[in-house]
Amino acid sequence: MWWHETKNRLTRWLAVVALAGFTAGCFQPLYGDHPVVGGGPALQDKLAAVDVAPISAPNGTRLARIAVNVRNDLIYDVTGGGAAATPAYKLTVTMAVSQQQVIVDINSGRPDIQNYGINATYTLTDLTSRKVVVSGQTFSRVSYDVPGQEQRFAGSRALRDAEDRAAKVISGNIKSRLASYFVAGS
Repeated sequence: MWWHETKNRLTRWLAVVALAGFTAGCFQPLYGDHPVVGGGPALQDKLAAVDVAPISAPNGTRLARIAVNVRNDLIYDVTGGGAAATPAYKLTVTMAVSQQQVIVDINSGRPDIQNYGINATYTLTDLTSRKVVVSGQTFSRVSYDVPGQEQRFAGSRALRDAEDRAAKVISGNIKSRLASYFVAGS
């Protein structure tokens, strides 16, 4: 009886391994050095041809600093730190931020933990045809601790670190979506 069960398990396991072996050749790393759809330039060359437009935000606000961070991260992500190619696409991003109190100290009524969020909407426009080829939305939510009332600088620094972490997530999400478009064509 135990031999029959072991034989069935072995057969199932071998079937799974064989199926995995047949599909292993179908996998391509997203950021590998292979041409994108249509046999054109490699992914990094396509990404380098994206012009990231300045993100509009009121001057002198926290949102303006975050917008600059997101744009700088996107430029670095698409060019890899090298020189940008001749623009073939234009990326436009708009952002909105939010803050929510998650935990409030019952003795002082002050927030102990807050969530910081960024909602971003982006569009990628082909400059030759003036058509929007990719549009989407992404978001990032990060939490941070707010220390006691005497530590105002620490609370301000915690908020700034949360803003920076959220900006990195937004730029990473947008880069991944653009890379997906250039590799898959949709």
